[in-house]
Amino acid sequence: MAKKDRTTDAAREKDREKWMARFQVRLVTQPGVDRAVVLQAVKDVTAHCADTGEHPRTAFGDPDTYAVQAAARLVPADRAGRARRHNGVVDALDSALKGARDIAGL
Repeated sequence: MAKKDRTTDAAREKDREKWMARFQVRLVTQPGVDRAVVLQAVKDVTAHCADTGEHPRTAFGDPDTYAVQAAARLVPADRAGRARRHNGVVDALDSALKGARDIAGL
């Protein structure tokens, strides 16, 4: 294999790794996503790309957008709803504590 081909292959692999890392980071921030969901989503993407030879960006588009779509597909609606409500409560408490610290001058 020529040096240029190896460089191109290395650059393509690095880009694939960056896409997968971004996808995983965005995926774990979605409501209700747990380890099992992340593992299944990564397995789905990896298997598709191995079967087709496609780059994940070609197959699935933007990693942030696809992470939201994958979470919507893989997380049961009731669990996602509970997680959103929980996150809303935590955000409200955090905001109230910040306000109290600001008032107290802490």
